[in-house]
Amino acid sequence: MKTKDNVITSGETITKWSGGRRWMLVLLGIAYLLSSRTVAGQTRPSSHPPDALHQLNDSIEALVQRVSSSVVQILVTGYGSTEDNDRGETSAVIGRRRAIGSGVIVDAEGYIVTNAHVVNGAQNIEVIVPPRLASAATHDADQGSGKSYQARVVGVAKEIDLAVIKIEAHDLSALSVRDPVPPIRQGEMVFALGSPEGLRNTVTMGVVSAVARQPDPDSPLVYVQTDAPINPGNSGGPLVDADGELVGINTFIFTTSGGNQGLGFAIPAGVVASAYPELVKYGHVHQATIGAIVQALTPELAAGLHLTRDFGIVVSDVSPDGPADTAGLKVQDIILSVDGSPTGSVPLFAHSLNLHKSGEHAKVEVLRGSERLQLDILLMERLHKEDSLADIADPVKNLVRPMNILGVELTLDLARSLPDLRILTGVIVAARTSGSRTAEIPLQTGDVIHGFNGTIITTLDGLREALAKQKAGDAIALQIERYGQIFYVSFSR
Repeated sequence: MKTKDNVITSGETITKWSGGRRWMLVLLGIAYLLSSRTVAGQTRPSSHPPDALHQLNDSIEALVQRVSSSVVQILVTGYGSTEDNDRGETSAVIGRRRAIGSGVIVDAEGYIVTNAHVVNGAQNIEVIVPPRLASAATHDADQGSGKSYQARVVGVAKEIDLAVIKIEAHDLSALSVRDPVPPIRQGEMVFALGSPEGLRNTVTMGVVSAVARQPDPDSPLVYVQTDAPINPGNSGGPLVDADGELVGINTFIFTTSGGNQGLGFAIPAGVVASAYPELVKYGHVHQATIGAIVQALTPELAAGLHLTRDFGIVVSDVSPDGPADTAGLKVQDIILSVDGSPTGSVPLFAHSLNLHKSGEHAKVEVLRGSERLQLDILLMERLHKEDSLADIADPVKNLVRPMNILGVELTLDLARSLPDLRILTGVIVAARTSGSRTAEIPLQTGDVIHGFNGTIITTLDGLREALAKQKAGDAIALQIERYGQIFYVSFSR
């Protein structure tokens, strides 16, 4: 009887709602289709391959997960300008500051490439390395994830705004530098990774807007331009292609608002690949040269010299017995191309040579009168003044063992031969020696030690005597000069 009542009740309900029966069936059908689509989306049978949009989405997600484990956040504390005007120019007000940038691991043993301006004036450098192969969702959910390391500066090249820093870590996920052949193309899809405004593990997408942009006509630097959104904090992070290979190091933006306007610029991977080994080996870049000077060719200059072309670049000087002279380059030759790439300006010519290392050959096409000539020019190494320091330092007499350095007293002649020195006395670090504490002591080749715990240091003996007075565990504060800036570094005895 109870069952019968239930049946009747159900029947009455159906009868009562017979006018809305069709709508109920439609709603049930939609719910079924949605649930079926969800299940199908999860299982995705092989008989129904995903569409192109989903394939693109999956490819980008896989690329980001693969690359992001090689991108680090860099936290720098030190001294620098504390005020910027509305044009982004720094003022003369110097104070303690904290900066955030990005970097890319290029060697599994802890070598990281970033911008020189990211670590400029750094007293302490902290690097946050993300977990390997962690998903983007994990990073977003846990911004505190990742392991923190203290880093030291290995080398800096201010002229190209590149730096290499080192952390004591092993078996890291490293990013390969893209082979410049074939070169990147305008319109090619690229991705910028880094920590814009401190937001770690951020990725943006865009295209290559231009492959060789010269924002400053008086500078020899040439950049990859991209519309991938780049903001403060992205500096030093990688710009990668669809294969996840490095095509550039994000460096600066053009902006009137302080934020992204689609005008981002990256140091080309070819420059990074050329500079990186020298920054690791020497601490600075040995720029290759052909032993010749060129300048912009103007219509007035061309008319005065009776040249057959009134635009481009012209050779104004050739060093006697240098590589260019040996190869047959002459004054008033007009440079047409280097290695097949047109070089219509001084920056493009310098950029073409910067892609070569010492000992390599450059194929230079010139116009001499009405004749086109092909010259094979060997590039030689332009010596750096700081390279001679290690040569004059005796491994025994100049060793400062507790600090793992070779120190050389500054003489007036030596001080005058080094660039940007503000104080012409002190002990200069000629080289760093191997040791268990080398990584802990924040010194680099070329640093000048001016003070030790408040005491002025002018001689090597004075530095050794000050060290001898310290016991194990005592705090040591050194006043040093680096790249024209004076600040303190500290460590324990």
